[in-house]
Amino acid sequence: MMKTISQNKSFGGQQGVYSHESTETGCTMRFGVYLPPAAEKGPVPVLFWLSGLTCTEENFIVKAGAQRMASELGIAIITPDTSPRGLNYPGDADSYDFGVGAGFYVDATESPWSDGYRMYSYITKELFDLIANGFAVDAARAGIFGHSMGGHGALTIGLKNPDQFKTISAFSPIVSPTRCPWGEKALAGYLGSDRASWADYDATLLIQKHGWSGPELLVDQGTADQFLQEQLKPELLTAACNEANVPLNLRMQPGYDHSYFFIATFIEDHLRHHAAHL
Repeated sequence: MMKTISQNKSFGGQQGVYSHESTETGCTMRFGVYLPPAAEKGPVPVLFWLSGLTCTEENFIVKAGAQRMASELGIAIITPDTSPRGLNYPGDADSYDFGVGAGFYVDATESPWSDGYRMYSYITKELFDLIANGFAVDAARAGIFGHSMGGHGALTIGLKNPDQFKTISAFSPIVSPTRCPWGEKALAGYLGSDRASWADYDATLLIQKHGWSGPELLVDQGTADQFLQEQLKPELLTAACNEANVPLNLRMQPGYDHSYFFIATFIEDHLRHHAAHL
């Protein structure tokens, strides 16, 4: 049963926030839906936005400035939360980069996380079906994009589900969580110490193994991003794409940081990229 939290008219369309009881996560989950005016006449293409560490469904809705262009292009945008909330596992709120607000879009296999930290299945199955059946969207024309941890999520989920997500883009993504501190901490905690099991959630390794036959991957990265060298390492994505002959448009944006000011600056390019192929 879906509950309406809020609905606001925006650029002729409607920005809504909703909640439901999730079977995948075992708790109440919230998500945002922007429907453009075109949705009143029939199903529209749909984009799933995955946010980064510490974020909720709200960050993108209020900071990205995406509604104007989504309205013009006639495309819906779905913004889920970044993790389960209220499960109260021991230590789940002790740090910003693991637990609450840091689900990393994986299906955990380690106890107790395996009971509720199932964000991969939540996005690809439960939420996707809820959106497809509950809103005026054409689920056959879906794309995925995200920021930082959510950029990692968008890349890995899109690469593993090319029939479901036809387009992929990212801002400042964690391209290889098996090779950075954020990722190593999260994957060890959620998946255990066997690093072989981590490969299924590493975009660079997925590209090397499976490639990508869809439209070029669009990635924007700020050169003044404080996490660029230690955590994000876009050069690893470039190397993987070159090796696998996967088309990549990696744009290094001079002077931009990791914030939503960066995202808001280039969000129109990403929406146009997806709309052109959906």
